[in-house]
Amino acid sequence: MKAILGKKIGMTQIFAESGEVIPVTVIEAGPETVTQIKTAETDGYDAVQVGFEDQKPQRVNKPMTGHFEKSGSTPKKYLAEFRNDEGETYELGQVITVADFEEGKKLDITGVSKGKGTQGAIKRHGQHRGPTGHGSKHKRLPGGLAGATYPSRVFPGNKEAGRMGRETVTVQNVELVKIDTDRNLMLVKGAVPGGRGSLVKIRYAVKGQDK
Repeated sequence: MKAILGKKIGMTQIFAESGEVIPVTVIEAGPETVTQIKTAETDGYDAVQVGFEDQKPQRVNKPMTGHFEKSGSTPKKYLAEFRNDEGETYELGQVITVADFEEGKKLDITGVSKGKGTQGAIKRHGQHRGPTGHGSKHKRLPGGLAGATYPSRVFPGNKEAGRMGRETVTVQNVELVKIDTDRNLMLVKGAVPGGRGSLVKIRYAVKGQDK
């Protein structure tokens, strides 16, 4: 399963031994604590719940305080579940760090993309603009959406203006270039969804993993 929560720090670049410049995203990943183990017998499915980043005790209600005390963990700001279909064994209170991962492996990283607000069809869907000369008043508006007598309505699913961004996005097969165990950092090749400081879920790639 090999999964961990992290916080996106930003982007930079590093140099490979060959001199190649590699653009990387820096992620502060873990340490995280296993706060609950779910099984098919008790919960209907196998999963591991983990907590990331310490939270002030006064910000946690009594039920959640008891939940964290049961695992011997301090209150956490973020909780997430990872399905454990591969049968890996975890213990309540176990601490997972970046040291559990290997450099060179491929990762699937899930985050929430940056919100762009309400945008037109040109920016949102990459449509072309209308003519700009001869008194045209149709420069950035959408084109015709419906016929005349037939069908005399707008079909659902047309690409129009609307809310853009702030969606859950997963990038697959991202290379784990470097690990800094002293500072709990992961350097992954390329960009990942979200802005600086946003939460990301990191796990070993499901497809395309080098054996």
